[in-house]
Amino acid sequence: MNMSRRTLLKGASALTLAASTFGPSAFAQTAPAAPAAQVPPILFVHGNGDHAGLWITTLWRMESNGVARDRMLAINFTDPLARSDDAVAQPNRSSAEDQRRELGEAIKELKRRTGAARVALIGNSRGGNSIRSYIKNGGGADVSHAVLCGVPNHGIFDWDDLPGSEFNGRGPFLRGLNEGDSEVTPGTAFLTLRSDGIDKYAQADGRFVGKPGTPTGITPDGPALKGATNLVLGTIDHRETAFHPRAFREIYKFIAGREPAQIAIAPETEVKLSGLVTGTPGGVQTNRPVAGASVDVHRVSPDTGERLGGPIHSSQTGADGRWGPASVDPTWYLEIVLTSPGSTTTHLYRSPFPRSSDIVHLRAARPLGPADAGAGAVVILSRPCGYFGLPRDVVLLDGKEPADVKAGVPTDSITTLRLPAAEAGRAVVAQFNQERIVARAWPASENRIAIAELTY
Repeated sequence: MNMSRRTLLKGASALTLAASTFGPSAFAQTAPAAPAAQVPPILFVHGNGDHAGLWITTLWRMESNGVARDRMLAINFTDPLARSDDAVAQPNRSSAEDQRRELGEAIKELKRRTGAARVALIGNSRGGNSIRSYIKNGGGADVSHAVLCGVPNHGIFDWDDLPGSEFNGRGPFLRGLNEGDSEVTPGTAFLTLRSDGIDKYAQADGRFVGKPGTPTGITPDGPALKGATNLVLGTIDHRETAFHPRAFREIYKFIAGREPAQIAIAPETEVKLSGLVTGTPGGVQTNRPVAGASVDVHRVSPDTGERLGGPIHSSQTGADGRWGPASVDPTWYLEIVLTSPGSTTTHLYRSPFPRSSDIVHLRAARPLGPADAGAGAVVILSRPCGYFGLPRDVVLLDGKEPADVKAGVPTDSITTLRLPAAEAGRAVVAQFNQERIVARAWPASENRIAIAELTY
């Protein structure tokens, strides 16, 4: 897609709201205001290869607006990556039907827990495919609201080849969802949120799906649906359509029927953290639990990343893969050390957690590979809930703008710094807009990688 200079230079502060040509209004339809207790239970559905932990700030913002923690659930699909061909089994990957069934079980559990007859579903990317499939194939009576954030509702591409891909607009899965005059199911209120041109999976040029110069047949309007309320949210990227504060405002307003009382996250005085340790068998991202992993949590200096005393928490995972809970102060910077059988020892550096969470999920860093040969230390800056946009964002690793982050449409969520052996052990500053994390460069010779993992 040829991006205009105006589009590329829009900053996060210039996020604007525009009406879709499909939608009846420039603003999300709202119901009469209801007390927080009357907001339907909410189930959050992550995207391809992801996990529930990406919803952490959205859950915190919901809680800060009075939505009870026990009325929300974020699903962890067992095998979150899609198959190359939906009809052909692949190890540790799921079909669209696998996802639909697993989502149905999570809905059943949330209804059981809350006693509610209907729930609201919020999905990012592939998560929206399972939401639409569940509703259309008999689950509509259970779902009051469906919010689809950056969902490739008409595909990432529309081609004759790769006919079995779940993301092919011409494939049987999406054709089945989009047939008819309306692309939504009556009885459920639908909202779609999309980017103003910089969603890497809603581009006219195939360079983002490995075929530069080949038209995809998809436009930035691809996520919009006939019959839904369709909103455009400025220069936000594919994941930010779900996790950005701008997206939260529209999600909350659509479900609650009123503006949120606040966008900011209200801190708690006591914070408890826990989650899952999950694995990557055969190099495939899964949410399958890892047993026998050790998790040690340290409080560190915000200025140097050095540990302030011994571990404040240590635990080992059982068969369910769970670690924690760790009790921390909401102002503490943390280092979480994950030691998993057969995996790289991973030192995760995190900015303060303002509220408690049981979805602080951990995966070991990738193995050290040929690209790391000769490096004394490897430090990664990772942004799970979005991408690095240049020149949209301030992105600095060790005081420099990373050379491995491409400008224009945001496509990169990690950047890697390799240091010589003489510099192993020193502090490395990672900066993304207003979030700043200081990591320590651990020796690669000891099979260690440090990750500065952004929360926002």
